[in-house]
Amino acid sequence: MHFSDRRLEPLWQKVCSGTRLSREDGLLLFETDDLLGLGRMADHVKSRREGDRVYFVLNRYISPTNVCVLSCAFCGFARKKGEAGAFEYTIEDIVGMVSEEVREVHIVGGHHPDWPFEYYERVIGALHAARPEVQIKAFTAAEIDYFWRRWRIEPKDALTRLKAAGLESMPGGGAEIFSPRLARRLRYAGKADAERWCEIHGIAHALGIHTNATMLYGHLETHAERVDHLLRLREQQDASGGFLTFIALPYQVGATRLVPRGTPPTDNLRTIAAARMLLDNFPHVEAYWVLLGEETASVALHFGADDVNGTLEDERVQHMAGAETPAGVAREQLLRMIQDAGKVPVERDALYNVVRVYN
Repeated sequence: MHFSDRRLEPLWQKVCSGTRLSREDGLLLFETDDLLGLGRMADHVKSRREGDRVYFVLNRYISPTNVCVLSCAFCGFARKKGEAGAFEYTIEDIVGMVSEEVREVHIVGGHHPDWPFEYYERVIGALHAARPEVQIKAFTAAEIDYFWRRWRIEPKDALTRLKAAGLESMPGGGAEIFSPRLARRLRYAGKADAERWCEIHGIAHALGIHTNATMLYGHLETHAERVDHLLRLREQQDASGGFLTFIALPYQVGATRLVPRGTPPTDNLRTIAAARMLLDNFPHVEAYWVLLGEETASVALHFGADDVNGTLEDERVQHMAGAETPAGVAREQLLRMIQDAGKVPVERDALYNVVRVYN
């Protein structure tokens, strides 16, 4: 392989030999102008793991509420109680949202000031009773931490009870950027910090609950903070081993306007490629089409991504923040997105069990 930036050659040797990349290597991945060289390296890593296979799932996104006690500066989703645009769903509403085709229900929402922990437990139990064949992925580590802050339910107890009710996995949200500087500046210091977020995922892994991990980028963070975030995730995976997927979440400018415009597609591709190479112990890296757009997500399948998430019916968190993609897509659109990249679509469930391969 030939590189326009010769500094990538030692990294390529590491990639070929399976040698773990360092923090300095990670910084170079974000600084180099050789985007195509970066993509080829990441595609090699992905192909060595999965060949041309790219995963997707038929899933339903449910936000029980956007009423939230927090006031994170980057969030266009949350509302205060009684504010215009605030919503709260009943358990019956939530159960009624899940159609017959859905394999995975993805549940995240605001940190509601009044709902007791038992309400969330009943949500999971009611969904599981009504649709036992549907896998339930619910509640970020930030939400699990909030249950402790508000109701003094220890994370291990909360997760044990939720698992007994029917929880099978956890989403990766709430991580933001593992930076105390940004936690203060963006007013998310009331959320679980890096240590707490990782601790809760470690507890989930010990209980047999697989989880995902995320990074919110493209706002006020530095490249060094991105690299440090990824390496902290890698360290936690070394320790507990239960992460399935990393999802890069580009910041949506929307009404919060931390920066004048969103980060460009080239930066999204770079971030996905860097993540694939740095997170050598993560099984999967996702191109989240809701935020990337279908075209960039398809290109990202040549930059290390092996998953595009899924149909995501009625996704609200990112769309209320300003995402301009459709709120959900049909299976046929996902197939086209993957096949346009010359890859093989693989329908999966929430735990990456293969449902169908589309040859």
